[in-house]
Amino acid sequence: MPYASIGDHGFLADGLSAVLVDRGGSVNWWCPTRFDGPSVFGRLLDEGAGHWTIRPEGDFGVERAYLAGSLVLRTVFTTPTGSVAVTDALALAPGARGHDVGWGSPRVLARVVRGLSGEVRMGVHYRPRFEYGRVTPRLMQQDGALVATAGADRLDLRASTPLSPRSGEATGTFTVRAGEVQNFTLGYAPAYAAAPPAVLEAEQVVANAVAGWRSWAGLHPYQGRYAEQVQLSALVVQGMTYRPSGAVVAAASTSLPEELGGQRNYDYRYVWVRDFSFTLEALWRTGCSEEVSRQFGWMARSMGVAEESTVPIMYGVEGERDLTEHSLEHLAGYAGSQPVLVGNDAWRQRQTDVLGEVLCAAWLMREHLDPMEPEIRHLLRAMADRAAREWRLPDSGMWEARGPEQHYVSSKVQCWTALDRAVRFGPRLAAREDIARWAAARDEVRRAVLTHGWNDRIGAFTGTFDSDDLDASALLMPLVGFLPGDDPRIRSTIRVVEQRLAHDGLLRRWADDPAGFLICSFWLVGCLALAGEPERAAHLFERLANQVNDLGLFAEQLDPFTEQPLGNFPQAFSHIGLINAAVALTDMDAGHRTLSPSPERGIPADWSARSPGGVGKL
Repeated sequence: MPYASIGDHGFLADGLSAVLVDRGGSVNWWCPTRFDGPSVFGRLLDEGAGHWTIRPEGDFGVERAYLAGSLVLRTVFTTPTGSVAVTDALALAPGARGHDVGWGSPRVLARVVRGLSGEVRMGVHYRPRFEYGRVTPRLMQQDGALVATAGADRLDLRASTPLSPRSGEATGTFTVRAGEVQNFTLGYAPAYAAAPPAVLEAEQVVANAVAGWRSWAGLHPYQGRYAEQVQLSALVVQGMTYRPSGAVVAAASTSLPEELGGQRNYDYRYVWVRDFSFTLEALWRTGCSEEVSRQFGWMARSMGVAEESTVPIMYGVEGERDLTEHSLEHLAGYAGSQPVLVGNDAWRQRQTDVLGEVLCAAWLMREHLDPMEPEIRHLLRAMADRAAREWRLPDSGMWEARGPEQHYVSSKVQCWTALDRAVRFGPRLAAREDIARWAAARDEVRRAVLTHGWNDRIGAFTGTFDSDDLDASALLMPLVGFLPGDDPRIRSTIRVVEQRLAHDGLLRRWADDPAGFLICSFWLVGCLALAGEPERAAHLFERLANQVNDLGLFAEQLDPFTEQPLGNFPQAFSHIGLINAAVALTDMDAGHRTLSPSPERGIPADWSARSPGGVGKL
């Protein structure tokens, strides 16, 4: 291929942004200000949009891995004359440990080249391009650094080997022998900041990053099944957390296509309310309780007055709402896939399922919300009121369809979830008359879903009311407790969805979806566990867990035939799906029963007396 595969990339993080570096030693993506900021390296989306490559000049083989318990990447290049390791890390603040990881990160990328055997001739090609490749900076030597400036940005490259600048780029070659080291640091700062980019030693950056990430991982032990995969996925999710606010972005990239050459190329560097409960469940079950409280505080502040006409379904990393989408027409796109987009117009949509996600997350984390802050109580009550009022309205659905609004079954089910959890909170959330009103609306939603969502002719719950179209989102029903996993209608839905939407375990979202959507496949694992099919559930989990790249990273989707990663990368939702599926299998082993559907009528006298332990258990 004339471009690096999506799955060829490794992922570095510092609590502010992400770097994607391919197997050939090329940094192809970095937006140093924040995840959704403009890139200084954008080769991921266009050959001319900037990169920084360090690799052998001749033929080479590659092996790479994260240094254990960290997001520090070590790539070993083997050549006919010797071998060399390149270790890449985004700097953490000096001494940042545990829950302080990500605070005050200095925006420095370090690369350490160490000879392992023989000798290897290495080449460096540094080609920064600011504002998504629009701006070619001027390069000049200043105070021991190669300074690139243009517009609002400044990069300082410090190298222990000479580089030759010309026409907006710099190149160099050097030979590294066994035991020798060459160091590179690249620091970013706004062009008009009071201070220039931080000056750090590359090897100290690497050592501090390893120690920092390991200290965070050490605070979050996980004792369940598939511990190695779960711990790595938890680390990736934490790496995709914007530390100043605590918000978890959906992905590190924009516009990586769901289908090569296709047009469904969206910007996922934002925070979806839909992902909220799944993310919190994953963080909680991996021991990240401190992050839970910060996440809820972020959500309450971001939503503001929840009585507004439309509940925002996504935000920027600091709670911004206007994410107006526009096309970067000067970029060719990954593998020629256009448009290349910044922003995401889904922010304008009505998606009523988010009401359920917020209240479900609150119920799961209720211990951490006690005593409940007034702003959180107000938010949850407003969400329940909206569910009672708006469940009858059509919406754009959880897959953010850009056509006419419809009556999506998953949206109705999640309105039921919102009302069900509000009732469960009982007097901790509202007066008895409000609880009674929510309970009545909950039961009305349930009856509507069972009447109009179930298609007796095909034997499955469908994607929209009174239709024949299947949708993998129906698998959420047992996962949120709308029906038990062994209900005959759920068993039948699982069977029909597998028959019509699956290819070797990979589930598409709908019949014409071009690729398997990984979190749907992990939902199927949970459904099989709840349906009493533990062996099939475990087999499917292990098949899916093997669909990562060589570093253990998931994209959003997989081509069902070539198994090539597609969509934005790495995808938090996919890693969250793995964590929660592993938890479902662990709970199954322990004999835990999951959240059962609420009664058709009546309000429990005191939900607060129920045990809060475990995910979704009463």
